[in-house]
Amino acid sequence: MSMQRTASVEAVTAAGGAGVAHVMYRVEERMADLVDGYGRLLAGHAQATLSAGGKRLRPLLVCLASGVPVIESDALVRSAVAVELVHAATLVHDDVLDGALMRRGRPTVVAAGGRLLATATGDLLFSRAFAELAGSGSVEAVRALSRAASGLAAGELMQRADAWSTAVSIGRYRERCRLKTAVLFRGACELGALCGAGQARALGRFGEAIGLAFQLLDDILDVTGPPERTGKPRGTDLLDGTVTLPLIIARESDEQLARLDLRSLRTAEQAAAVCDRIIATDALDVARGQALAMVARAKQALPLLPDDQRSALELVADGVVERYS
Repeated sequence: MSMQRTASVEAVTAAGGAGVAHVMYRVEERMADLVDGYGRLLAGHAQATLSAGGKRLRPLLVCLASGVPVIESDALVRSAVAVELVHAATLVHDDVLDGALMRRGRPTVVAAGGRLLATATGDLLFSRAFAELAGSGSVEAVRALSRAASGLAAGELMQRADAWSTAVSIGRYRERCRLKTAVLFRGACELGALCGAGQARALGRFGEAIGLAFQLLDDILDVTGPPERTGKPRGTDLLDGTVTLPLIIARESDEQLARLDLRSLRTAEQAAAVCDRIIATDALDVARGQALAMVARAKQALPLLPDDQRSALELVADGVVERYS
């Protein structure tokens, strides 16, 4: 995970207690074990997907939502593993639908092995997630992850329906972000709370709010880059026909952007030029301000928690913001 300053990995781990590092280590080991044994080709691509990095933000939220100091349990490890496997599966499936060639600076599974193998890899990760969570014996946990997975599917369908449409409203954009990203943050916090007998509904709302801010800020990064930081060219969303908040806002003050037909963009250079026009407006400042406000409200709305747990969760929320500073 790439957090800076006060929200570094070390700071979050220290705030959560030694149990956080131990649980996260077990999560990595368990994920590797779960995809082994499915043949060299399929298991190899699944393993490469999981080892490609990433912030592991969702498993971390599972840990901290369970309580601080984190009390390690089999159910907690299973929950953290399941959340990250679902996240990884959605990334692989998204790359199939988008025909994406790169992710995190590496060739995607669909680029390396084709659509059929990539789809099978995503399916394997997804199925192992629910098998792992079912082993915890908690029906409520399975229900929580199922709700999140259903939301992810609905968000993907909404994004497909809205492709190339510059008539997308801010309200619809936010709902798409909620479904595509924030529901899994909510699910992570709910699963952690269930492991620790905590306030699942209230912590779920916190997770959803910072997940929504995370997606808004990620969409800003698509405009600003740089590619060596994001692992993909600037304006990738534009080339995919995905309308995000910076473009929606910028269209209000730039007539050329207001007339833009995204289907006319063919090259990375053309997309980068559109990004430059967006940057020239106040769209990024407005979008960033909305995301910061969401994080602030999420922190203020945290339920009554022990001070150590509240501090650790606030550090994660701050890390969402600081990654884009």
